[in-house]
Amino acid sequence: MTQQTRPPSVRQRELLERAYEYALENGLSDLSLRPLAAAIGSSPRVLLYLFESKEGLVRALLDRARTDELELLRRTSQDDGFAAVVRTTWAWLSAESHRPLLALWLQAYARSLTEPTGPWADFAQQTVQDWLAVLAAAQPRARRATAAGRAERTLALSVLRGALMDLLATGDTARTTAAVEAYLNA
Repeated sequence: MTQQTRPPSVRQRELLERAYEYALENGLSDLSLRPLAAAIGSSPRVLLYLFESKEGLVRALLDRARTDELELLRRTSQDDGFAAVVRTTWAWLSAESHRPLLALWLQAYARSLTEPTGPWADFAQQTVQDWLAVLAAAQPRARRATAAGRAERTLALSVLRGALMDLLATGDTARTTAAVEAYLNA
């Protein structure tokens, strides 16, 4: 049984949580094992043993970030309708407390596009599918399978992701929120 197929140990889960906090503060772009290990009270060798490689650790961190993203998606009430789900999602995305997670997500998303192999593989595609599934669930059942329904949720996702990137770049919550509202009221 390899380390990836056996359940994570208590120590592995503990170090993953510490590494995740470190990544939220410092990002993943220039992640180096030595500074990370020192910051979380471990050693590079222990991290390599527990995660098999730096790539394995990065993949575990991306999976951990995705867990936070999916938690939001689970909490979104689909019964309130499409516009309400878009508003609720935007409220979560624009919350100041989520900026570190979303900056990490954006780094991983961009890296997945430029480095489609390794730990980043399919990260962008997975998140697109996750968000589209949430938006589809908010649409009336009859509309979901139509071309118009697919276009509607793709446009909503594009607006949310574009506004998010703009917000992360500028910090201008009022302007980006107004843009999301303008889209919803169009």
